[in-house]
Amino acid sequence: MTPFDRLQSNRRHFLATHAFGICSTALAWLLQQDAASAAPPKPNLAPEHFDLKPKPPQHRPAAQAMISLWMQGGPSHIDLFDPKPELTKRDGQPFPGDIKYDNAAQASATMLGSPWKFQQHGECGTELSELLPHLAEIVDDICLIRSTRTGVNNHGQSIRALNTGQIVGGQPGLGSWLTYGLGSESQDLPAYLALTDPGQLPVLGVENWNNGYLPSVYQGTVIRPQEPRILNLTPPARLAGTAQQRYLGYLENLNRRHLAQRPGEHDLEARIASYELAARMQTAAKEALDLSQESAATQRMYGMEDKATRDYGSRCLIARRLVERGVRFVQVFTENQRWDHHNSIRSGLPSACKKVDQPSAALVKDLKQRGLLDSTLVHWGGEMGRLPVIQNDAGPKKVGRDHNTYGFSMWLAGGGVRGGMTFGSTDEFGHQAVENVVHHYDYHATLLHLFGLDPELLNYEQNNRVRTLLEGRGRVVKEILA
Repeated sequence: MTPFDRLQSNRRHFLATHAFGICSTALAWLLQQDAASAAPPKPNLAPEHFDLKPKPPQHRPAAQAMISLWMQGGPSHIDLFDPKPELTKRDGQPFPGDIKYDNAAQASATMLGSPWKFQQHGECGTELSELLPHLAEIVDDICLIRSTRTGVNNHGQSIRALNTGQIVGGQPGLGSWLTYGLGSESQDLPAYLALTDPGQLPVLGVENWNNGYLPSVYQGTVIRPQEPRILNLTPPARLAGTAQQRYLGYLENLNRRHLAQRPGEHDLEARIASYELAARMQTAAKEALDLSQESAATQRMYGMEDKATRDYGSRCLIARRLVERGVRFVQVFTENQRWDHHNSIRSGLPSACKKVDQPSAALVKDLKQRGLLDSTLVHWGGEMGRLPVIQNDAGPKKVGRDHNTYGFSMWLAGGGVRGGMTFGSTDEFGHQAVENVVHHYDYHATLLHLFGLDPELLNYEQNNRVRTLLEGRGRVVKEILA
């Protein structure tokens, strides 16, 4: 049996909800059968059954799980990760070139040097902003990429580019592709979890963890930012114990009989699977989300005693507990536009950094001390950076920076990535990535490689078209591999 055959076998759906109803799915299936009876049969490349059982990769993986810390809105790389002495020197002068603005009404060509100081840290000597003191403590464990590029200059399109590989909607996200290709080590918890912020959902909302055209079993499951983090998980007292077990057993028999009469109903199969998983989660999820089991020292490390960091710290700690229990992909979001500093960047950026800096660094430290960092890939970044010129030129307290998707920074740690290094660079003003450019599809190619997946073998047939995450693009950035 080839790796492709192994990859395509033994799958089924997972989640209970989907954008299309069962009736429309059944109608589409009947029409397909009618068409098939009038035409020569075609080989069925897609598996008949989808599930989340562990599946072997095509080659030896470095990473087993991934935690993506998603900074929605676009952190300013030139104020955090990418020092530009020339920009600081020429602060207040006209920019010597062309700039593509997203908001032309507030555009300015006046350069804005970073108000914050940079300093070298760690044995590697990587320069970081004074706004990131906790990241400075783990700088020898991270790979800082200073040359990321999507080139699509607005939030929605750039989010999609980094999360799905495409700028149009309806595509599967990274978590969906990874769980489709590899399944999950845990059968008692969802394979793909999204931890949303109490402020509000990020731009694009639920599309961020959508399964796209992949079967519904690969859609992300939301963990709420407050208790109860999963609704309706605990049964009423009158149904707990034997009564519930008998009811669920009876329901399972009915569902299986109904499904047997409707072959090919993948949405129905996913709905049934979600009910079964929900029953198992009553114990497993409650335990995984119980942070009272963590020591006081661990909770302090994540900043849970500080109001400014408590929420994000608790979600980063939950993310560690989830991958520790076999979950494949966890994405931890900040709220809508938290990092979108079109104005008042001098107050807004320090506040955003305060919220996430300590918890993000604590996650890397905690994974490392538990022996999990080597097999867990941690990502930190947003969909864009910011421009080197002033936006909203209404005084020092009100100035901001517009979008920049042509050169910005993100960092990776663990999971087969070299620590203590920087990779790539932008020009002297931080506007364009100019050296070792890492396009979003290069990032995706590298992720798949780290997880032991071949981008051509990781595919799905949709309407007689074989779809892949990369769609023929992307290179593995071997320079950053450990």
